[in-house]
Amino acid sequence: MTPDQALKEATTGALRPVYLVMGEERWLVDRVVSAIREAASKGGVAGFNEDKFTAGDAPIESVLGAARMLPMMGPRRFVMVRGVERWEKKDEGDDGEGDDERGGAGGKRGASKQLSPLDALAEYAKAPSPSAVLVLVAAKLHGQRRLVTSAKKGDFLVACEPLNRRALPGFITSMARDKGNPISSDVADQLAELAGPELGYVVDAIERLSLYVGPKQPITEDAIAQVVIRVRQSTVWELIDALGRRRLDRALAALADAYDPRDGGLRLLGAVSWSVRQMVKFESALATGASQAEAAQRAGVAPFKANDVAQSIRQLPKGALAGWMRMLAETDLALKSSRRPAQAVLETMLIEMCSR
Repeated sequence: MTPDQALKEATTGALRPVYLVMGEERWLVDRVVSAIREAASKGGVAGFNEDKFTAGDAPIESVLGAARMLPMMGPRRFVMVRGVERWEKKDEGDDGEGDDERGGAGGKRGASKQLSPLDALAEYAKAPSPSAVLVLVAAKLHGQRRLVTSAKKGDFLVACEPLNRRALPGFITSMARDKGNPISSDVADQLAELAGPELGYVVDAIERLSLYVGPKQPITEDAIAQVVIRVRQSTVWELIDALGRRRLDRALAALADAYDPRDGGLRLLGAVSWSVRQMVKFESALATGASQAEAAQRAGVAPFKANDVAQSIRQLPKGALAGWMRMLAETDLALKSSRRPAQAVLETMLIEMCSR
């Protein structure tokens, strides 16, 4: 099931006895777990019927014992286990079946062998306690594990995977609308470029932007410049214009003015990437016969910037924008993995962009 479906179940109170919440998007995982915990605690004393464990630190017997324990002064118990993937042995070569199900001469070969923690959880899920909600949290498990296949068949697997880049602007638009702040599609795309891909940072940025612009006010490029990247989009366009004119001195000066060491240059790089992507869309629209005004609309370029963008594109040799996109991707990787100073990495990028 999706996180939204799990949240809806929690809202209605129709909880399942077991949930396997699996995925690497931490914000979605925490949101689902929190909603289930709140729903499970209704009608009882908060925290009184709760047990929380970490796989590997607590034995599986303690987890199952807590799940089978009857609740006191409430209708349900809430039992959670984090880090379930720690019980998965990498070298086990699990084929999806528990040791107790593989037979041999003279009977079941593993009948006397204790089940692994994951297989024990899969067995529990076949006949769970009706008065408990067991929430198992894992970043990732092998798809052939009995627990995973059981969760898929029983529809208690909640997949919390990161949103892809194309889906992120829609998520931003929805979150901003929930806050009461409209946001245009191009500004949502800009914020996705600057704040993504981790939803935790995106949601925090939307919260800060909402407080900054005020109730019912739109989230704008200027607000993003003030709250998220601390550099105005006009400064970014000055940098882009300098690159288009092969004016390395002006490009380096713009970088020096806009660079913020607190984010290691990543937000500035995101702003430049977003602007270059607008130019790519603008150029593509012109190539299909669109007018300059239509191209600006398709690319999300403000009407008053259309002439400047068109002029910058005309100054570039054919294929330059594609080369810029490759360099931006390489620079993003370098900023995240290289030991070189971030500003030096960005300066090297500008030198290469001007030289091409």
